[in-house]
Amino acid sequence: MSDQPLEEAAGVRHFWQSLGLPGLVDVHTHFMPERVLAKVWGYFDSLGPLTGGVAWPIRYRKEEDERAALLRSFGVRAFTAMLYPHKPQMARWLNAWAVDFARRTPDCLHTATLFPEPDVRDYVREAVDAGARVFKAHVQVGAYDPGDPLLDEAWGLLADAGIPVVIHCGSGPAPGRWTGPEPVGRVLARHPRLRLVVAHLGMPEYEDFLGLAERYAEVRLDTTMAFTDFAERLAPFPKDALPRLAGLGERILLGSDFPNIPYPYVHQLDALARLGLGDAWLRAVCHDNGARLFGL
Repeated sequence: MSDQPLEEAAGVRHFWQSLGLPGLVDVHTHFMPERVLAKVWGYFDSLGPLTGGVAWPIRYRKEEDERAALLRSFGVRAFTAMLYPHKPQMARWLNAWAVDFARRTPDCLHTATLFPEPDVRDYVREAVDAGARVFKAHVQVGAYDPGDPLLDEAWGLLADAGIPVVIHCGSGPAPGRWTGPEPVGRVLARHPRLRLVVAHLGMPEYEDFLGLAERYAEVRLDTTMAFTDFAERLAPFPKDALPRLAGLGERILLGSDFPNIPYPYVHQLDALARLGLGDAWLRAVCHDNGARLFGL
């Protein structure tokens, strides 16, 4: 390992050690089949429409083993393999890959995904039976209504199983037809026990998604990219909403978007610290809430 990764790892470890934590729990990291990840990176490189046309250099463009080793060097106790389909008949294949990845990567929380299609309930059940501990849904990339009737039984199954779903449903960095709080709010009205984890704090509709978390006891939000210099230029978090964020301290989870971030990993942590919400809030967000949710 070169000096730069060593220095980065030392900075991250200093952060959580200074809080008296045993490490970090990051609920929003991306591992997926290599050719799929290469296409994702290519999309960012091309400034595709869903990037909002913003330059987005991938900081950790490394081989799979190197990426996992880097997270471990940071002291990330548990991470995820956020993977998602952009078309029908893709999710089942991704889930099969995820079973193998979880088997060979025990510190990765076994992640699965879904898409509105006729067999979605069947393969969601298969993933649950195979030990999936978290699901990923990407309304923006998949361009689907989360309230599609095809998904209704799958949402109900996941609610009954108590398995969290990290869902990108905010309209950042670019809006889609089904992004925003209203479509996912309709899902929650039908499935109020569904453990949705709203990615990116719902950026840029932060306050609307805070409202959903205040209304539904099982809704959580992850911090992915929020409060970083990069995100604050695009969609600043309203400062008068910080007390609401503090009040939901037990349902805010650390997320990073590693490896697809244009800045060092530690910057996400520093961005949370500079909010001034206190060490107890940071300990909960960066470790304890995730550890409790996943029974670590």
